[in-house]
Amino acid sequence: MAETALAGHNMCRLIELYRTMVRIRAFEETALAAHRAGLMPGPLHASIGQEAVAAGVCLNLRRDDRITSNHRGHGHAIAKGAGVAGMMAELFGRAGGHCGGKGGSMHIADFSVGMLGANGVVAGGIPIAVGAAQGLRLLGSDAIVACFFGDGAINRGPFLEGLNWAALYRLPVLFVCEDNGVAAFTRAGEVTAGPGAVARAQAIGVAAESVDGNDAVAVDAAAGRLAAAVRRGDGPRLLHLRTYRLLGHTSTDQAAWRPEQEVAEARARDPIARLRARLLGEGVAAAALDAIIAGAEAEMSAARDAALAAPWPDPATAWTDVLDADRQEVA
Repeated sequence: MAETALAGHNMCRLIELYRTMVRIRAFEETALAAHRAGLMPGPLHASIGQEAVAAGVCLNLRRDDRITSNHRGHGHAIAKGAGVAGMMAELFGRAGGHCGGKGGSMHIADFSVGMLGANGVVAGGIPIAVGAAQGLRLLGSDAIVACFFGDGAINRGPFLEGLNWAALYRLPVLFVCEDNGVAAFTRAGEVTAGPGAVARAQAIGVAAESVDGNDAVAVDAAAGRLAAAVRRGDGPRLLHLRTYRLLGHTSTDQAAWRPEQEVAEARARDPIARLRARLLGEGVAAAALDAIIAGAEAEMSAARDAALAAPWPDPATAWTDVLDADRQEVA
Protein backbone atom coordinates (compact mmCIF):
# COMPACT_ATOMS: atom_id res chain seq x y z
CA MET A 1 0.00 0.00 0.00
CA ALA A 2 2.82 2.42 0.87
CA GLU A 3 4.50 1.95 -2.51
CA THR A 4 1.23 2.59 -4.34
CA ALA A 5 0.60 5.70 -2.29
CA LEU A 6 4.12 6.97 -2.95
CA ALA A 7 3.71 6.55 -6.68
CA GLY A 8 0.61 8.74 -6.58
CA HIS A 9 2.28 11.59 -4.74
CA ASN A 10 4.12 14.44 -6.38
CA MET A 11 7.45 15.51 -4.98
CA CYS A 12 6.24 18.87 -3.68
CA ARG A 13 3.64 17.13 -1.55
CA LEU A 14 6.21 14.75 -0.11
CA ILE A 15 8.50 17.65 0.74
CA GLU A 16 5.61 19.47 2.40
CA LEU A 17 4.86 16.43 4.55
CA TYR A 18 8.51 16.23 5.53
CA ARG A 19 8.74 19.93 6.30
CA THR A 20 5.67 19.86 8.54
CA MET A 21 6.87 16.83 10.49
CA VAL A 22 10.32 18.34 10.96
CA ARG A 23 8.81 21.62 12.21
CA ILE A 24 6.63 19.77 14.71
CA ARG A 25 9.57 17.83 16.08
CA ALA A 26 11.81 20.89 16.23
CA PHE A 27 9.12 22.78 18.14
CA GLU A 28 8.70 20.04 20.71
CA GLU A 29 12.40 19.35 21.12
CA THR A 30 12.99 23.08 21.69
CA ALA A 31 10.17 23.24 24.21
CA LEU A 32 11.37 20.13 26.02
CA ALA A 33 14.89 21.54 26.30
CA ALA A 34 13.47 24.74 27.80
CA HIS A 35 11.42 22.72 30.27
CA ARG A 36 14.44 20.68 31.33
CA ALA A 37 16.35 23.92 31.86
CA GLY A 38 13.65 25.15 34.21
CA LEU A 39 12.56 27.95 31.88
CA MET A 40 9.02 26.72 31.25
CA PRO A 41 6.28 26.14 33.82
CA GLY A 42 4.30 22.91 33.91
CA PRO A 43 4.83 19.57 32.17
CA LEU A 44 4.53 19.06 28.41
CA HIS A 45 2.80 16.25 26.55
CA ALA A 46 5.03 15.76 23.50
CA SER A 47 3.96 13.91 20.36
CA ILE A 48 7.48 12.97 19.20
CA GLY A 49 7.13 9.90 17.00
CA GLN A 50 3.55 10.70 15.99
CA GLU A 51 4.19 13.60 13.60
CA ALA A 52 2.90 11.78 10.52
CA VAL A 53 -0.62 11.82 11.92
CA ALA A 54 -0.87 15.61 12.18
CA ALA A 55 1.03 16.29 8.96
CA GLY A 56 -0.79 13.70 6.83
CA VAL A 57 -4.29 14.64 7.98
CA CYS A 58 -3.96 18.42 7.99
CA LEU A 59 -2.41 18.48 4.53
CA ASN A 60 -5.88 17.54 3.32
CA LEU A 61 -7.66 20.35 5.14
CA ARG A 62 -8.48 23.87 4.03
CA ARG A 63 -7.84 26.95 6.10
CA ASP A 64 -11.58 27.29 6.85
CA ASP A 65 -11.83 23.67 8.01
CA ARG A 66 -11.77 23.23 11.77
CA ILE A 67 -9.87 20.87 14.03
CA THR A 68 -10.14 19.88 17.67
CA SER A 69 -7.26 18.28 19.51
CA ASN A 70 -6.37 16.50 22.72
CA HIS A 71 -3.82 17.14 25.48
CA ARG A 72 -1.00 16.19 23.07
CA GLY A 73 -1.84 18.80 20.47
CA HIS A 74 1.25 20.79 19.48
CA GLY A 75 1.61 18.86 16.23
CA HIS A 76 -2.02 19.24 15.24
CA ALA A 77 -1.86 22.99 15.82
CA ILE A 78 1.33 23.45 13.80
CA ALA A 79 0.09 21.27 10.94
CA LYS A 80 -3.14 23.31 10.77
CA GLY A 81 -1.13 26.51 10.48
CA ALA A 82 -1.04 27.95 14.00
CA GLY A 83 1.78 30.44 14.48
CA VAL A 84 4.69 28.91 16.38
CA ALA A 85 5.66 32.21 18.01
CA GLY A 86 2.25 32.43 19.66
CA MET A 87 2.38 28.76 20.58
CA MET A 88 5.79 29.05 22.20
CA ALA A 89 4.74 32.17 24.09
CA GLU A 90 1.70 30.27 25.33
CA LEU A 91 3.88 27.45 26.65
CA PHE A 92 5.99 30.00 28.50
CA GLY A 93 2.83 31.63 29.92
CA ARG A 94 3.55 34.97 28.25
CA ALA A 95 1.19 37.69 27.11
CA GLY A 96 1.85 37.05 23.42
CA GLY A 97 0.55 33.50 23.58
CA HIS A 98 -2.43 32.45 21.48
CA CYS A 99 -4.51 32.26 24.67
CA GLY A 100 -2.80 35.15 26.43
CA GLY A 101 -0.58 32.82 28.40
CA LYS A 102 -3.55 31.35 30.26
CA GLY A 103 -4.01 28.03 28.48
CA GLY A 104 -0.52 26.62 28.37
CA SER A 105 0.48 23.47 26.53
CA MET A 106 -2.80 21.58 26.84
CA HIS A 107 -5.18 24.34 25.75
CA ILE A 108 -3.61 25.99 22.72
CA ALA A 109 -6.12 27.39 20.25
CA ASP A 110 -5.84 29.56 17.14
CA PHE A 111 -9.26 30.32 15.71
CA SER A 112 -7.71 32.24 12.81
CA VAL A 113 -6.65 28.93 11.23
CA GLY A 114 -9.58 26.86 12.48
CA MET A 115 -7.71 25.34 15.43
CA LEU A 116 -10.54 25.25 17.99
CA GLY A 117 -8.30 24.11 20.80
CA ALA A 118 -6.38 21.35 22.47
CA ASN A 119 -8.11 19.84 25.47
CA GLY A 120 -6.86 18.54 28.80
CA VAL A 121 -9.95 16.34 29.19
CA VAL A 122 -9.69 12.92 27.52
CA ALA A 123 -12.30 12.79 24.72
CA GLY A 124 -13.25 16.40 25.49
CA GLY A 125 -12.65 17.52 21.92
CA ILE A 126 -15.13 15.05 20.41
CA PRO A 127 -18.39 16.82 21.36
CA ILE A 128 -16.79 20.17 20.49
CA ALA A 129 -15.97 18.85 17.01
CA VAL A 130 -19.48 17.51 16.52
CA GLY A 131 -21.00 20.79 17.67
CA ALA A 132 -18.73 22.72 15.30
CA ALA A 133 -19.77 20.43 12.45
CA GLN A 134 -23.44 21.03 13.24
CA GLY A 135 -22.73 24.75 13.18
CA LEU A 136 -21.06 24.49 9.78
CA ARG A 137 -24.10 22.59 8.50
CA LEU A 138 -26.42 25.34 9.73
CA LEU A 139 -24.23 27.96 8.05
CA GLY A 140 -24.41 26.10 4.74
CA SER A 141 -20.63 25.75 4.60
CA ASP A 142 -18.82 22.86 2.94
CA ALA A 143 -16.00 23.10 5.49
CA ILE A 144 -15.34 20.03 7.62
CA VAL A 145 -14.02 19.28 11.10
CA ALA A 146 -11.13 16.93 11.87
CA CYS A 147 -11.28 15.63 15.42
CA PHE A 148 -8.04 14.21 16.88
CA PHE A 149 -8.13 11.95 19.93
CA GLY A 150 -6.14 9.06 21.38
CA ASP A 151 -7.05 5.41 21.79
CA GLY A 152 -7.87 6.06 25.46
CA ALA A 153 -10.73 8.32 24.38
CA ILE A 154 -12.71 5.47 22.82
CA ASN A 155 -13.45 4.19 26.33
CA ARG A 156 -15.04 7.49 27.31
CA GLY A 157 -18.69 8.41 26.92
CA PRO A 158 -18.15 11.32 24.49
CA PHE A 159 -16.82 8.87 21.89
CA LEU A 160 -20.10 6.97 21.70
CA GLU A 161 -22.21 10.09 22.04
CA GLY A 162 -20.23 12.10 19.52
CA LEU A 163 -20.05 9.44 16.82
CA ASN A 164 -23.70 8.57 17.31
CA TRP A 165 -24.80 12.20 16.86
CA ALA A 166 -22.52 12.74 13.87
CA ALA A 167 -23.77 9.56 12.20
CA LEU A 168 -27.42 10.31 12.93
CA TYR A 169 -27.23 13.74 11.30
CA ARG A 170 -24.54 12.87 8.74
CA LEU A 171 -22.32 15.67 10.00
CA PRO A 172 -19.05 16.65 8.28
CA VAL A 173 -16.60 15.21 10.81
CA LEU A 174 -13.43 13.25 10.17
CA PHE A 175 -12.71 11.44 13.44
CA VAL A 176 -8.99 10.69 13.76
CA CYS A 177 -8.00 8.09 16.35
CA GLU A 178 -4.29 8.52 17.09
CA ASP A 179 -3.70 5.04 18.49
CA ASN A 180 -0.32 4.86 20.23
CA GLY A 181 -1.36 1.80 22.19
CA VAL A 182 -1.24 3.39 25.61
CA ALA A 183 -3.39 5.77 27.66
CA ALA A 184 -0.99 7.64 29.92
CA PHE A 185 0.82 4.65 31.48
CA THR A 186 -1.80 1.97 30.77
CA ARG A 187 -1.71 -0.40 27.82
CA ALA A 188 -4.81 0.01 25.69
CA GLY A 189 -5.26 -3.74 25.40
CA GLU A 190 -5.65 -4.02 29.16
CA VAL A 191 -8.60 -1.65 29.36
CA THR A 192 -10.28 -1.88 25.94
CA ALA A 193 -12.69 -4.72 25.23
CA GLY A 194 -13.34 -5.96 21.72
CA PRO A 195 -11.44 -5.17 18.52
CA GLY A 196 -11.18 -1.42 19.13
CA ALA A 197 -11.95 1.90 17.48
CA VAL A 198 -12.76 0.75 13.95
CA ALA A 199 -15.27 -1.89 15.07
CA ARG A 200 -16.93 0.54 17.47
CA ALA A 201 -17.26 3.20 14.79
CA GLN A 202 -18.69 0.74 12.28
CA ALA A 203 -21.21 -0.49 14.84
CA ILE A 204 -22.58 3.05 15.01
CA GLY A 205 -22.66 3.33 11.23
CA VAL A 206 -19.50 5.37 10.76
CA ALA A 207 -17.31 4.03 7.94
CA ALA A 208 -13.75 3.56 9.15
CA GLU A 209 -10.30 2.80 7.82
CA SER A 210 -7.10 1.77 9.61
CA VAL A 211 -3.59 2.51 8.31
CA ASP A 212 -0.02 2.76 9.54
CA GLY A 213 0.12 6.09 11.33
CA ASN A 214 3.92 6.20 11.07
CA ASP A 215 3.79 6.22 7.27
CA ALA A 216 3.14 9.84 6.33
CA VAL A 217 2.33 8.96 2.73
CA ALA A 218 -0.24 6.35 3.74
CA VAL A 219 -1.80 8.75 6.25
CA ASP A 220 -2.01 11.49 3.60
CA ALA A 221 -3.63 9.15 1.08
CA ALA A 222 -6.19 7.75 3.54
CA ALA A 223 -7.00 11.17 5.00
CA GLY A 224 -7.48 12.51 1.49
CA ARG A 225 -10.01 9.79 0.62
CA LEU A 226 -11.97 10.13 3.84
CA ALA A 227 -11.92 13.94 3.97
CA ALA A 228 -13.24 14.05 0.41
CA ALA A 229 -16.11 11.73 1.36
CA VAL A 230 -16.96 13.86 4.38
CA ARG A 231 -16.88 17.05 2.31
CA ARG A 232 -19.17 15.49 -0.31
CA GLY A 233 -21.81 15.04 2.36
CA ASP A 234 -21.39 11.27 2.69
CA GLY A 235 -21.42 11.54 6.47
CA PRO A 236 -18.70 11.20 9.10
CA ARG A 237 -15.69 8.93 8.75
CA LEU A 238 -13.15 7.54 11.20
CA LEU A 239 -9.47 7.22 10.40
CA HIS A 240 -7.63 4.88 12.76
CA LEU A 241 -3.88 5.50 12.78
CA ARG A 242 -1.50 3.09 14.51
CA THR A 243 1.48 5.01 15.86
CA TYR A 244 3.87 5.21 18.84
CA ARG A 245 5.05 8.02 21.06
CA LEU A 246 8.78 7.73 21.53
CA LEU A 247 8.86 9.63 24.82
CA GLY A 248 6.98 9.18 28.07
CA HIS A 249 3.52 10.44 28.91
CA THR A 250 4.84 13.85 29.93
CA SER A 251 8.15 15.70 29.96
CA THR A 252 8.73 14.43 33.50
CA ASP A 253 8.10 10.76 32.66
CA GLN A 254 11.27 8.85 31.75
CA ALA A 255 9.09 5.93 30.54
CA ALA A 256 11.24 3.39 32.37
CA TRP A 257 8.17 1.16 32.46
CA ARG A 258 8.55 0.38 28.73
CA PRO A 259 10.89 -2.38 27.51
CA GLU A 260 13.97 -0.99 25.77
CA GLN A 261 13.50 -3.34 22.84
CA GLU A 262 10.00 -2.05 22.23
CA VAL A 263 11.25 1.53 22.08
CA ALA A 264 14.18 0.57 19.84
CA GLU A 265 11.84 -1.16 17.40
CA ALA A 266 9.58 1.91 17.40
CA ARG A 267 12.53 4.20 16.67
CA ALA A 268 13.26 2.07 13.62
CA ARG A 269 9.79 3.05 12.38
CA ASP A 270 10.30 6.78 13.06
CA PRO A 271 7.99 8.56 10.57
CA ILE A 272 10.46 11.34 9.77
CA ALA A 273 13.32 8.94 9.10
CA ARG A 274 11.04 6.77 6.96
CA LEU A 275 9.93 9.66 4.77
CA ARG A 276 13.49 10.94 4.54
CA ALA A 277 14.62 7.54 3.23
CA ARG A 278 11.87 7.61 0.60
CA LEU A 279 12.81 11.10 -0.49
CA LEU A 280 16.47 10.16 -0.79
CA GLY A 281 15.40 7.16 -2.84
CA GLU A 282 13.45 9.49 -5.13
CA GLY A 283 16.60 11.53 -5.76
CA VAL A 284 16.18 14.40 -3.30
CA ALA A 285 19.58 15.58 -2.10
CA ALA A 286 20.43 14.98 1.55
CA ALA A 287 21.65 18.58 1.76
CA ALA A 288 18.18 19.84 0.82
CA LEU A 289 16.58 17.79 3.56
CA ASP A 290 19.22 18.89 6.07
CA ALA A 291 18.45 22.49 5.15
CA ILE A 292 14.80 21.93 6.04
CA ILE A 293 15.85 20.62 9.46
CA ALA A 294 18.22 23.55 10.02
CA GLY A 295 15.52 26.01 9.02
CA ALA A 296 13.01 24.46 11.41
CA GLU A 297 15.47 24.46 14.29
CA ALA A 298 16.33 28.12 13.67
CA GLU A 299 12.62 29.02 13.49
CA MET A 300 11.88 27.35 16.82
CA SER A 301 14.94 28.81 18.52
CA ALA A 302 13.80 32.28 17.47
CA ALA A 303 10.30 31.55 18.80
CA ARG A 304 11.78 30.41 22.12
CA ASP A 305 13.95 33.51 22.44
CA ALA A 306 11.01 35.77 21.61
CA ALA A 307 8.88 34.01 24.21
CA LEU A 308 11.54 34.41 26.88
CA ALA A 309 11.80 38.10 26.08
CA ALA A 310 8.03 38.63 26.06
CA PRO A 311 6.28 40.22 29.06
CA TRP A 312 4.17 38.32 31.54
CA PRO A 313 0.42 38.90 31.21
CA ASP A 314 -0.93 42.03 32.87
CA PRO A 315 -2.69 40.96 36.10
CA ALA A 316 -5.59 43.20 35.05
CA THR A 317 -6.40 40.69 32.29
CA ALA A 318 -6.93 37.85 34.76
CA TRP A 319 -10.72 37.98 34.37
CA THR A 320 -10.74 38.65 30.63
CA ASP A 321 -12.61 35.87 28.80
CA VAL A 322 -13.52 34.30 32.14
CA LEU A 323 -16.96 34.13 33.75
CA ASP A 324 -16.96 35.96 37.06
CA ALA A 325 -19.16 33.97 39.42
CA ASP A 326 -19.98 37.07 41.46
CA ARG A 327 -20.75 39.51 38.66
CA GLN A 328 -22.18 36.88 36.28
CA GLU A 329 -20.64 38.53 33.26
CA VAL A 330 -17.84 37.99 30.80
CA ALA A 331 -15.17 40.68 30.68
